[in-house]
Amino acid sequence: MNDAELDRIGRTVHTALSAWNEAHGMNGYAPWDTLSAGDKASTFSSIGFVLDHPDANAGAQHDQWLQQKRGDGWTYNQRRDNAKKHHPMLIPFEQLSEFEQRKDALLNAIVRALAADLKPG
Repeated sequence: MNDAELDRIGRTVHTALSAWNEAHGMNGYAPWDTLSAGDKASTFSSIGFVLDHPDANAGAQHDQWLQQKRGDGWTYNQRRDNAKKHHPMLIPFEQLSEFEQRKDALLNAIVRALAADLKPG
């Protein structure tokens, strides 16, 4: 997969998850083009995990994200604070709300669908 394809998948995942939030009465995400390199890298890491582990479930993808965030110095806090690297979703998958669990499953489904679309034949 080339950089343009990866960026397209990242942009689509980000936009879809933002729309998921908005459809459920929550705030959407900042536009893709305004994200920090770190935020985009986090999305690309999640995409890479799904592509490398096509049979992984949403819980495994969340565990990958959790490890990646912790490795970047993020810690749990009830309120997200990018400057302090605090995030409320830095908890085991089983402790996430059903809404957040479904959002992780949606990420997996979008990545798989878009990646399949890129395969020849």
